[in-house]
This record gives sequence, structure tokens and C-alpha cells, in this order.
Amino acid sequence: MQTEKEKSIDDWLPITSSRNAKWWYSAFHNVTAMVGAGVLSLPFAMSELGWGPGVAVLVVSWIVTLYTLWQMVEMHEMVPGKRFDRYHELGQHAFGDKLGLWIVVPQQLVVEVGVDIVYMVTGGKSLKKFHELVCPGCTPIRQTYFIIIFGSSHLVLSQLPNFNSISGVSLAAAVMSLSYSTIAWGASADRGKQADVEYGYRASSTAGTVFNFLSALGNVAFAYAGHNVVLEIQATMPSTPEKPSKKPMWKGVIVAYVVVALCYFPVALVGYWAFGNGVKDNILITLDKPRWLIAMANMFVVVHVIGSYQIYAMPVFDMMETVLVKKLHFPPGLTLRLIARTVYVAFTMFIAITFPFFGGLLGFFGGFAFAPTTYFLPCTFWLAIYKPRRFSFSWIANWVITKHNICIILGIMLMILSPIGGLRQIILEAQDYSFYS
Repeated sequence: MQTEKEKSIDDWLPITSSRNAKWWYSAFHNVTAMVGAGVLSLPFAMSELGWGPGVAVLVVSWIVTLYTLWQMVEMHEMVPGKRFDRYHELGQHAFGDKLGLWIVVPQQLVVEVGVDIVYMVTGGKSLKKFHELVCPGCTPIRQTYFIIIFGSSHLVLSQLPNFNSISGVSLAAAVMSLSYSTIAWGASADRGKQADVEYGYRASSTAGTVFNFLSALGNVAFAYAGHNVVLEIQATMPSTPEKPSKKPMWKGVIVAYVVVALCYFPVALVGYWAFGNGVKDNILITLDKPRWLIAMANMFVVVHVIGSYQIYAMPVFDMMETVLVKKLHFPPGLTLRLIARTVYVAFTMFIAITFPFFGGLLGFFGGFAFAPTTYFLPCTFWLAIYKPRRFSFSWIANWVITKHNICIILGIMLMILSPIGGLRQIILEAQDYSFYS
């Protein structure tokens, strides 16, 4: 039983302070979390994978990640009378308090902080592109300043207390994601197949091709990243034994994954068809006509990544505030929240200014942490907790075990291999980067 003090702290913390969300909150929170900067890099990933492997990786990832997301939703209330409101709480139930914490928290933090850094870069780049399109004769402004402008909005928005308080921002972000994805593939289709288009691998050497292939796997893993906040989103929903939270949560997830398919597949396939291996790591950077439409799409991206940044920052805020209040015994309140969250926003802004390499960051973070938390850990939790019978005569049991093996193999491969390609791309981009550009 919780003491009165513990209950008051939980009522103050971001994840557990509000439990009145509806099923459609799940839909647009998951769309906002998943359809982000990653969708803009999918044509670039296709150019490094090629038609056959590229289509296969996209389709398999969509199916496997939908399955592992279902696992997360099911495990949220697997123990009667208890809710696993945070990713690390499920890990602690599966592997013990200490081991579970050390397995999950470092990877989850890398994912969530990594996403926020990438979104700082994306927001700054999109603002810069918007400025260049609407005012081509204006004096060029450094990308650094645009990242600072973008980051400044989060100094205000980060003070919103919990997931439900950012539902309006998240809804706007979800609408924007579908809008700019449609513009991206629609404008690519309008441009048509370029006269000098090539579909061969981008690199001229075998080693370069392999590294690019690995980096592209990380880009795809980055695009399917909603698992890292799914338990925290589900924690905002009411639940009773008669009406468990998994029902409205899963309804929202299905809607979200339909939107994901409508965004990902047309952008990836049409963008690659139109530009081949000449496509940039952000499809909107490749497109420059019609000017007004691409400018609007870039502003849509800015609105979307503002919402996505907050979705991924909220669990980090929860971890920070939990440690500060429960471990270090700081009094909960506005002052603590203001200082802690401002420091976090400033930190992600500083890293984004220092390493503004969109494509390389996607590949590095996508493989290093997104792959295990999306493909590997949910399957491992399921096996550790439910212990399904192996080699059962039941077809369904065999199907589930086969699925587990696919997830685990994919997760290990991505975790070990794709950060190598992403790190290489960061180094290559750094050679051409100027702080003053």
C-alpha cells in the first residue's frame, strides 16, 4: 500500500498525474511519436538498401513492430491490480529490480534523448529551409540560430505538466505528419522520374556500400520508434477490471499504424522512384518546387517535431523528477520543474548545435538503441514472463515462438551493426560541415 506522501508524489509526477485519456489520445500520441523525422529519411534509406531489400525491410518492420507493440499493450496490466506505467517497470518485473532497471533505463534514455536531439536538428533545418524558400534574396542565417529559435519554443512547452496537457500539441503534430508526408510523396510524384535517375548503390566501394546498408537499417529502426513511450501513453488511460486500458489503447494503436502505413510507404517508394540514389537524407531538402508547397511542408515538419519532442521528453522529465523528489528528496513544485526541464532542453539544444548531422544521427541512434527497445526487448520480456511452451502441437504457439525468434534476431543485428554505418556517416557529414553555414 502507498503512503499518503507517496500517493501525492505520484499524483504530481508527469506519467501518473492524469488518467482520463480517451482512445483517440492513444491514436494521435502514437502517430506523433512514430511518424517523425524518420519518414523524411526513408527515400534516402531506400537508396542505400535498393529496391528489393528496401521494400522487404519496410514491410517486415511494419509487421514486426506492430506485433511487439501489441505485446507491450498486453503486458501493461498483466499482473492483476497492478499497472506497469513505465518501460523500466516492466523490465524490472521481467528481470528483477536491479537488472531490469539497468537493462532498460540506459537504452530508453538514449532513445528519448537521442530523438529530442535529432528533432532539434530537424526543426532547425526545416526552419532554415522555410526561410530560404520564402525569402530567397534575404541574407543567409546560420543553421545554429534556427536551432536556437526552435529550441526556445520548448523552454515554454516543456513546462506543461503531463501527457494529457500536451494532447492539443500532439493532435496538431499528428495532423501535420500526415500533411507533410502527403506533400513529400505528392510533390515527388509530380516531379516525376528524373531524366538522370540511377537506382544503383550510392557508394563506389564494397565497404562503403556495406556501411551505407547498415546505416539505412538504423534509419528504418528510427522510423518505427513509438515503443519507447507506449506504456507511458497507456498509463494516462483509465482502467478497471471490466474495462482494462488495453482495449482503447489497442484501438488507438491500430488507427495509428494505418496512418503510419499511409505516410511511410508512399514517401519511401515514390521518393526513391523519382530521385533514385540522388535523393538527400531529408526528402524535403531534395524538393524545391513548387516553392510555396515545399515551404508549407517544412513548416508542417516544424509543428510536428515540436509535438514529437514533447512526447519523447515527457518520460525523461518523469525520470528526472522521480530521482530528484524520491531519491534526493527535493520538494515537488513549480521551481523544481522549471529548473530541471529548462536544463534538459538547453542540453539537447547544445548537442544539436554541436552535431547537426541528421542522416548520421538517425542511423547511429536508430541501431544503437531503437532496435533493441523496439524489436528485441518486448519479445524478451514476453518470453521471460509468460514462458510459452516450445515445440507445442498447437499451431498458434509455434507461430508465436517463430515470431519471437524473428524479432530477437532482427533486434540483435540492428543493435550491433547499424550504429557502425551511422557513425561513419556522421564522420563523412562532419568533413563537409561549416559552423558558419
